[in-house]
Amino acid sequence: MCAGKTNLLLTEFSPLAAIATTPAAVKILQGLDINDGNIWVPESLREIKGTQVYSYSLKNHIADLWQTHRGFVFCLATGAVVRLIAPLLQRKSTDPAVVVVDESGKFVISLCSGHQGGGDELARLIAAQIGGATPVITGSANGLRLPGVDMLGVPFGWRRGEGNWTQVSGVVARGGKIRVIQEVGSTLWRNNLTDGHPFDFAESTNPQGQILITPYVRALSPGMPTVNWHPRVLWVGIGCERGSSRELIETAIQQVFREYGLAEDAIAGIATIDIKADEVGLVELCRDRNWPLKTFAADVLKTVSVPHPSSVVEREVGTPSVAEAAALRVSRAKTQSRKEEERGLLVPKQIFRSPIPNSRSPIQNPSWKVCSTGGTPAPQLSAKSKIQNYQGAVTVAVAQGEREYIGRDGQILLVGMGPGRLSQMTPAAQMAVTGADAVIGYGLYIDLIAPILRPGQVVEALPITQERQRAQRAIELAQWGLSVAVVSSGDCGIYGMAGLVLEELQGHGWDGKVPSIEVFPGITALQAAAARVGTPLMHDFCAISLSDLLTPWEVIKKRLEAAALGDFVTALYNPRSQTRTQQLGIARDIFLKYRHGNTPVALVRSAYREDEQITLTTLEQLLPESVDMLTTVLIGNQSTRTYGDWMITPRGYLGFGNS
Repeated sequence: MCAGKTNLLLTEFSPLAAIATTPAAVKILQGLDINDGNIWVPESLREIKGTQVYSYSLKNHIADLWQTHRGFVFCLATGAVVRLIAPLLQRKSTDPAVVVVDESGKFVISLCSGHQGGGDELARLIAAQIGGATPVITGSANGLRLPGVDMLGVPFGWRRGEGNWTQVSGVVARGGKIRVIQEVGSTLWRNNLTDGHPFDFAESTNPQGQILITPYVRALSPGMPTVNWHPRVLWVGIGCERGSSRELIETAIQQVFREYGLAEDAIAGIATIDIKADEVGLVELCRDRNWPLKTFAADVLKTVSVPHPSSVVEREVGTPSVAEAAALRVSRAKTQSRKEEERGLLVPKQIFRSPIPNSRSPIQNPSWKVCSTGGTPAPQLSAKSKIQNYQGAVTVAVAQGEREYIGRDGQILLVGMGPGRLSQMTPAAQMAVTGADAVIGYGLYIDLIAPILRPGQVVEALPITQERQRAQRAIELAQWGLSVAVVSSGDCGIYGMAGLVLEELQGHGWDGKVPSIEVFPGITALQAAAARVGTPLMHDFCAISLSDLLTPWEVIKKRLEAAALGDFVTALYNPRSQTRTQQLGIARDIFLKYRHGNTPVALVRSAYREDEQITLTTLEQLLPESVDMLTTVLIGNQSTRTYGDWMITPRGYLGFGNS
């Protein structure tokens, strides 16, 4: 089972407040996946169940909720919403997302904080839930089908650094060129850029703005609007005396980062030896800065080649290095020689010691002992920065990871898209696709859902024969920390990708929790095909795939025999491919052993799609050459009949055949 229902409205925008002032508006909001307690109404609507009443003016009520809520959904006039929130707006980096839904439920408007607050995404998610609603996104980047300059690194956990964010976004809106200098971090964000995009990766001349993707603190160019993204690629190795204070550890890290020009926003986490897992100062610092603390046993650390081993440290803890070895180990940096060892670390170990224990005031003892074993003199801790409760000794080293740390658990959304028309894809399935960081599927399926994909998503289409590779890729991205939608036609759990993904997870030793899994059902191919020809599935039926890629043909033949003998209405999936041409003919012959030659058969190709083709024939006249992989074959039972263009299987009620 899944690890808990995924409600993107509640998880990504919690707490979320919804406001309605009429019964019609309340009805629309209650159709969304919003907790009842988050729908606010005036006193006049207090009798409507599942709502909360605001007892004073709506303007004051919104002001009370503004600082504590991440999103607002208003179902009232846009002008009224503008007047309500105008006094509260401060800056787009901190304002909550604001979305307006019209009372007819036809439009969902991203009104405020579309990028950084997530208003654009919230509008898309709500439109998908309503079903048939149009998200209204007015940002210039959306019109160009581009990720926002201030959003392109968000899925990968990057941190926004210093920069002229508004100016660089303005260059994109005006169609100007943006130079991109990417030193670290994933390049997946580039893969689905539209033709004619403004990003220049070749460092050509005359850009109007630039994006720096770097672990360093880069000075802004006076004449060039510039922004800094900081992927979290830096792992800080820490060794320390027992009882070293949080303040000493933090100050040591800050001093090192200033000295080497590194951005603290690029810190992925802290690494150390396992005996420091309960070091109070270290634990407190990681908690307060939201850094993961990775620990390794001495036996593991001693296998890591480091530039500055210490026999003293080895006698104390069983490994000649803690800070350097831990940083290199967690970053997975591979070193072979002494020169490569030096390059593996951005910062070799730096040793910081507290004032003399008996000194009453650290200010009176300004010559704090700070040592460096690298070629660069160690930074000095200024007397002004020291406070009374600094104590202990800390060693700091920094290594660059091969991949950025995202900082959240990934999830896999197994999505059944139905027969292919978006109107027949469930709102929940559409919301899962729209809200995912990455979407993976067969190329045809990706094309069919293209209207609900959004700029900035990682979209990967793999050929029809690479189902296992699709599953493995989805798991890889989810284990990294992305939310990944894996799309299948029909229902993902019926000859779709869901089972294969779960099998692959099990083979990887999955704990059943991380990454989390949710399955979104869809209208199956056999249901869609049946609906196009009438009611062939009104009695017992079964489905059999004729593909022997994953199932031996002898097993398939046994199932065909059983279905034919048991008089099941039978849906045949994957009936014929370019290389697999004999199976459908064999299946027809098996059924002819048990059923009349005039048994009705329906051939439905691409049900509900633009190139849909429907043929009603009989078992005897079934021509395998007229069938391909996009066709579902429905074989009736002994009671199935045709009437005009319809195929009917009696249910068995009085007057309609068997009871």
